[in-house]
Amino acid sequence: MKEEKTKKVGREKVYLKGDNPVKLEVTNLDVFYGDNHVLKNINVQMKENGVTALIGPSGCGKSTFLRLFNRMNDYIEGFRKEGDIIVSGRDIYARDTQIEALRKEVGMVFQKPNPFPKSIYENVAYGLKIQGINNKSVLEETVEKSLIQAALWDEVKDDLKKSAFSLSGGQQQRLCIARTLAVQPSIILMDEPASALDPISTARIEELIHELKNNYTIIIVTHNMHQAARVSDETGFFLMGELIEFGDTNQIFTNPEDERTENYITGRFG
Repeated sequence: MKEEKTKKVGREKVYLKGDNPVKLEVTNLDVFYGDNHVLKNINVQMKENGVTALIGPSGCGKSTFLRLFNRMNDYIEGFRKEGDIIVSGRDIYARDTQIEALRKEVGMVFQKPNPFPKSIYENVAYGLKIQGINNKSVLEETVEKSLIQAALWDEVKDDLKKSAFSLSGGQQQRLCIARTLAVQPSIILMDEPASALDPISTARIEELIHELKNNYTIIIVTHNMHQAARVSDETGFFLMGELIEFGDTNQIFTNPEDERTENYITGRFG
């Protein structure tokens, strides 16, 4: 990995990747489910306001890695981790970490659209309401802004009271993205967000990712090599619990340093 530049902000030293500060840093990470050693000695830094794609065959540990950042693995029996995970300069596994506050900063979009059985409006406003925000003008402004950001506003602005289940699959996934954006995260995790969608809806999601990366740090797990190449700035290749290679997406796909990376990308296994 390239040596990182640093700059001082106040008394703190901030690491830079290119011109962007490091948003997430993982050091000497090992993860276990009981006796199963699922992630092995992971060391990586991911920059702010960029898209990082995680690729690799099924069962290689990439989804486990993704879910470390909002602590969803905590619910899995036997989960244990060693090493450090720093998000926005904070150890998110420190004893005093407030999980709900963390999940406000680190939003999640799942493989299959999972709208609530509520109206389009109530889906987007839900996160704000559970935070105790009930001011009508604030809610309406945030719902509109979030739907615009998710490239859905023009399609639903006259039907906000309709059930979210009346939307197409692709629209439902963009609604779930709008719901995530409404609580103002700085990081968005995406676990195969387009795998259940048709090609046109997939293209819309990819366009949306390109737009969102200007204001958010995005990490996406995908099995689609073409998608990873299209949407990401950096790519990490996982194999059997190890991070084999991490770097600039163009380099990973055109001139990988590790033969195993090349074999996976060219379809020789996986």
